[in-house]
Amino acid sequence: MRRRPFRRVGDLYVHWILNWKIQARLKLEAARLHFVSATNFLLLGPLFLCSEMAFAQSVNKDPVAIVELGGAAGWSLKNGGSSFGADAAVEVTPIENWLELEAGVTSLFSRHHSTEWNTDLLFKKPWTLSKKAELMAGVGPEWVHTREPGMRANSIAGEAVLDFMFWPGGKHKFGWFLEPGYDYNFARGHERSFGISGGLLIAIP
Repeated sequence: MRRRPFRRVGDLYVHWILNWKIQARLKLEAARLHFVSATNFLLLGPLFLCSEMAFAQSVNKDPVAIVELGGAAGWSLKNGGSSFGADAAVEVTPIENWLELEAGVTSLFSRHHSTEWNTDLLFKKPWTLSKKAELMAGVGPEWVHTREPGMRANSIAGEAVLDFMFWPGGKHKFGWFLEPGYDYNFARGHERSFGISGGLLIAIP
């Protein structure tokens, strides 16, 4: 009868050892599962994020710049003379939906053997009318170089324009534009003129 307390103590000790081993194994298994989950998150999380970003960029990717190539015409509001030539410009978007910058060169030739080169920098506010149409209003400075028989002159002018852009495909790769404008020359005589240009739009991805 005196050995029963010792047996009970032994049984309790064995039971405690088994319970401790089971708890240790469960904690080890839980730690392993947690490590595997954390590893999967660290490995697969960036891949998933990169794939989402790549998908978003592919869907909402805008062109780096837009090239405008076409013809131009101008009419003097002072003496009624007219001139015709070519127009080329590059347009970028520093602030989406708020500001677009356009740098362009226009060459105009008149009947009196005079040539006028206009170099401008326009600050435009864009509005999206639809997936295929855009409207912009802009103003900016303009440098005017005029060459006539026996005379050359340089002057500064101000320009205000409306720019209509049309993208037939809706993907903004190729389109066409129409840009009427008003010029005011700050040189002596204060020449005022109305001009219009139009042509092809080419998006640079």
